[in-house]
Amino acid sequence: MTRPMRVLGIDPGLTRCGMGVVEGMVRRPLTLIDVNVLRTTSTLPVAERLVSIERGIDAWLDEHQPDAVAVERVFARSDSSTIMGTAQASGIALVCAARRGLPV
Repeated sequence: MTRPMRVLGIDPGLTRCGMGVVEGMVRRPLTLIDVNVLRTTSTLPVAERLVSIERGIDAWLDEHQPDAVAVERVFARSDSSTIMGTAQASGIALVCAARRGLPV
């Protein structure tokens, strides 16, 4: 690798979707480029919230031009009410990356 690789990491969530961009090379420390949290309100319909997340992720893909996207896997925990929203936000992140041909 002759140039740094840039990765957009996404911690999916319907209420809070965390994003961070890092850049680095093999055997070199990573550099943090930017971090953000996309927030949606629970008073909006789920479909509108997902559109808002999609727009936010697309804007970051445009701004930061990553070489790859990493999406945290959904895991079940004691509060099962959040699993569906997290899975839906994860799907949006995967679609945004796939639409641009980016490896996930």
